[in-house]
Amino acid sequence: MTQSFRLGVAGLGTVGASVVRMIARRSEALRSMTGREIRVTAVSSRDKARDRGLDLAGVTWFDDPVALAGAGEVDCVIELIGGAEGPAKATVEAALAAGKHVVTANKALLAKHGAALAQAAEARGVALAYEASVAGGIPVIKALREGLAGNTVSRVYGILNGTCNYILTRMEREGLTFEACLKDAQALGYAEADPTFDVEGYDTAHKLAILTSLAFGVEIDAEGVSVEGISAIQPLDLKMAEELGYRIKLLGVAQAAAGGIEQRVHPTMVPLSSSIAQVMGVTNAVTIDADAVGELTLIGPGAGGEATASAVVADVADVAAGVLRTTFGRPSAHLAPPQRIAMQRHEGGYYIRLTVHDRPGVAAGVATRMAERDISIESILQRRDERAASKDPHGRSGQPVPLVLITYAATEGTIRDALEAIAGDGLLAEAPQLIRIERE
Repeated sequence: MTQSFRLGVAGLGTVGASVVRMIARRSEALRSMTGREIRVTAVSSRDKARDRGLDLAGVTWFDDPVALAGAGEVDCVIELIGGAEGPAKATVEAALAAGKHVVTANKALLAKHGAALAQAAEARGVALAYEASVAGGIPVIKALREGLAGNTVSRVYGILNGTCNYILTRMEREGLTFEACLKDAQALGYAEADPTFDVEGYDTAHKLAILTSLAFGVEIDAEGVSVEGISAIQPLDLKMAEELGYRIKLLGVAQAAAGGIEQRVHPTMVPLSSSIAQVMGVTNAVTIDADAVGELTLIGPGAGGEATASAVVADVADVAAGVLRTTFGRPSAHLAPPQRIAMQRHEGGYYIRLTVHDRPGVAAGVATRMAERDISIESILQRRDERAASKDPHGRSGQPVPLVLITYAATEGTIRDALEAIAGDGLLAEAPQLIRIERE
């Protein structure tokens, strides 16, 4: 295999420009690894006039990425446009139909159309590679699909969105509100002008759906992910978590359970002693629980031009060397249909913050409703306004105060049923906060 391997890059944003530079910078090393010259022969982007600091001499420019996908001078299309529909989808479909290999960083596209695209790649005998779609520069796709082939995975979970991790880190360290941290994240370019996709957990859900398929050999099922974001987290929750020996992270969790696979994205309290609790700022982390290796945690940059380009170029090197893998670890026909498990059936410990009126009998009323449903309380903490309470002969202010409960294992459905009953008793001054606990 001596002929050159020709790349068409669709999308010349931060990642696309980094890929072009990295291919040029690593040209000799890549030739040595693969036995082939790897070079960019075509590019496509919306703005041809923009100065990207790239030497594109001798590179064919396409205004239409779909035209690039069918071009004769391209062996492999690198799709970095983004989005589940539109030009990204059309470009990948056109490339596969033309018998071209595809490398992409597009988690939204794979989460929604991964099954059909994988079948198209298999039918044409070409690669659909996507290491850069999950956790940036962390090689978690390769780890699950190749490195752990001898293992049975029971759980995969992690911090898969740097924006959320950055916000939670700032909130914890500086006592800032979610709104204040989000504004800073937007100013620094960590969050989009419309941050909903990140902070409400949908970005994490798309990435988790991909990991679930690889880890458990099931068809990709992004619609089956239960999703909660971080916008309701308050500084008090982070402070209470620390007092209790935990730290709050937005986790994506996929876990084998009786009857199917749980897929869930939500704020989670993790032990301060755990590896994943130490991951701060925009860094990502993925932990895999498997029978042979035990617990394996991969930590690294989850975004950024160079980190994401690193994963893209790793895929390019594999494909150029003739290393072709089935998209989701096994032929599409061998992927099992997803068996969804409703979050109401999830069982574990919970942090519950209730804002209650500081008056006699409230804590007892809460405890009664919990006991009626066989929910055991591990600990209970109450914070009072001491200045207001000092004016009452019984030391109670009558004003809303936080009451924090930590439960032993219980199902989510049971917990929510108890909270409805407590609200019905008129004990709550505002909606409760419920955060799951992942113990080691």
